Amino acid sequence: MRIVAFDKNGSHRIGVRRGGYVVDLSDAAPSLPKNLRGLLMNDLLDEAWKAAEKASDESLLVLSELTLLPPVPDPPKFLCIGRNYAEHAKEGGAKISEYPDIFMRSRQSMIGPGAPIIRPKLSTNLDFEGELMAIIGKTVFQTNEAQALSSIAGYSIFSDVTLRDYQRRTSQWTMDKNFNSTGPFGPEFVSADELPTGCMGVQIQTRLNGSVMQNANTNDMLFPVATAITYLTQAMTLEPGDLIATGTPSGVGYARNPPLWMKPGDNIEVEIEGIGILSNPVVDET
Repeated sequence: MRIVAFDKNGSHRIGVRRGGYVVDLSDAAPSLPKNLRGLLMNDLLDEAWKAAEKASDESLLVLSELTLLPPVPDPPKFLCIGRNYAEHAKEGGAKISEYPDIFMRSRQSMIGPGAPIIRPKLSTNLDFEGELMAIIGKTVFQTNEAQALSSIAGYSIFSDVTLRDYQRRTSQWTMDKNFNSTGPFGPEFVSADELPTGCMGVQIQTRLNGSVMQNANTNDMLFPVATAITYLTQAMTLEPGDLIATGTPSGVGYARNPPLWMKPGDNIEVEIEGIGILSNPVVDET
């Protein structure tokens, strides 16, 4: 199942995608929650699918006419795994870690598909990082890898845009990863049953203005999704709607000679096999 979040007359809505159309669940099933997190918290994905199958044509919207939003705009936690591909760690001169590097992003950094990435006035070192996003559907704590896999509701795409000069200032990554409007997320939620177990063995590619910058496979992860969840839950409870960005492959802008920074007028795309394409333009802060 594929679910999109979208704006309709200033109201946040969700719908089940059927080809080039979207079943507006607010019309097809008014009693269901109005956001994906609500569906996950109440274990209502199956009910959403049933409602979409029964929906009349009056509930159908044209996908290309919608303003899409991040699939989960209000995650309880937004966790990220750093240096999760060996070649990316090497291109940055970092050693391969025995444990995952963990950092967090804020909701204010997130934007939806097609929304502009804002290059701030304070920096021009705007870099790209294409990533797989895992979305938690069940509460888990101190879990094992088998249970970790069953806790994943689905997947999406994340563009982990980073301000590299801010990243180099300290050993912590909070500032450089949390500038407003630098975290595209979407274009949709894809339920785990539509993808390989753990979303392993799928291609991930990042393109800047149509040119391939990153090209890898999720099998290249040092810490696959289930391993990352198992590690995270040693410390914290994961709950429905939590997000886990799983790290980026090699090919980022700062590792090139000369460095390649995104600038206004650019367009960045991240494509993941079986999920889709997340595309966003770059503009200057005004």
